[in-house]
Amino acid sequence: MLTAFDINADPWAVHLHPEVWALVLVIVGSWFYAVRVIGPHAVAPGQPVVTRRQCVYFAATVLMLWAASDWPIHDIGETYLYSAHMLQHMMLSYFLPPLAVLAMPEWLLRLIIGEGRGYRVFRFFTRPVVAGVLFNMVVMVTHIPGVVNASGDNAVLHYSLHFVLVSTAIMMWMPVIGPFKELQMGYPGKMVYLFAQSVVPTIPAGWLTFADGVVYKRYNIPVRVWGIGVVNDQQMAGAIMKVGGTMFMWTIIVFMFFKRFSAGFDEQQRFRRTSSLGPAAPLAPEDAPLGSMDAATLTYEQVAEVFERVPAAPEPERSV
Repeated sequence: MLTAFDINADPWAVHLHPEVWALVLVIVGSWFYAVRVIGPHAVAPGQPVVTRRQCVYFAATVLMLWAASDWPIHDIGETYLYSAHMLQHMMLSYFLPPLAVLAMPEWLLRLIIGEGRGYRVFRFFTRPVVAGVLFNMVVMVTHIPGVVNASGDNAVLHYSLHFVLVSTAIMMWMPVIGPFKELQMGYPGKMVYLFAQSVVPTIPAGWLTFADGVVYKRYNIPVRVWGIGVVNDQQMAGAIMKVGGTMFMWTIIVFMFFKRFSAGFDEQQRFRRTSSLGPAAPLAPEDAPLGSMDAATLTYEQVAEVFERVPAAPEPERSV
C-alpha cells in the first residue's frame, strides 16, 4: 500500500537547512575559541595546542557532518531512498566518529569531562564491553521499521536518534584511538574488538538484502529516484551497510595487523644487526667510568692509571 504522497514532487529540489549550518558554525566557532583562547593556558609551555594532523581530522569531521546532514543526502535519504538514508547513517556512525576522536586534543577532552566523578563516568561508558554493546544496540534500534517510519515525520526524534548514534559511536572508538592512552587496549585487543563491531551490522544488513517485501512503508512511494524500486532500494541499503560497516572495520584491522607486524619485524632486524657486529669493544681506560671495567680483564697498569687520575684527598687540619 502506497503512502499519501505528491506524485509531482521533485526529489532534487533544493531545501535549505539553517539548523545544520548553525550546528556547523557552533562547532567550528567552539573549536577555534578552545584552540586560540583556552589551549595556550591548558598545555605546558613549549607544547603545541593542536597538531597539524588534528586540524586536518577536524576539517574532515566538519565536512563529513555537513555532507551527511544537508541536501541532497539528507533530503533524498529521509524521503525517497532508504539506501541514501543508510549511506547517511554509515557516515554518521562509522566514518565521522573516528575522525572526531582523532581530532580531539587530550587537554580539551580532559577539560570537558573534568576529574573525579566526570572522569569515572566517562571511563565506565568507554569500557570496551559497555561502549560496544551500547553502540550496537543503537544501531539495531535505528533500523526497526517503526522507529524509521516515525523518525521521518518527527524532527525531534530524528535529530535525537542521530545525536545518540554519533555519541555512542564516539564512545565505541575511545578504547581504540582515544586521546586517553590509559583507556586504550593493546593491538590484539583492538583488532578483536573491531572485529566484534563488524559482526552485528551483518544482521540488519542480511535482513534487508534478502527481504522479499517492503520493510519500511514510508519509502513505498510512487516517486522513484533513478527508477530504483522499493525492494531493490532496500537491498542496496543492506549492501551499503554490509560493505560500509564490515569492510571498513576489516580494513582497519588489517592495517593494525601489518603495522604491528612491521614494528616487530623492525625490532628483530635491529637486534640481528646489533648481534652481527659482535661484542662491543671495551672502552679505553680514560673513557670508561670507574667500576665499569671487567674485573677479569683488568691489568695492573690500568688500575694504576685510574688511581693516578683520582686527586688525593686533602689532609685534615690538625688542631693545636
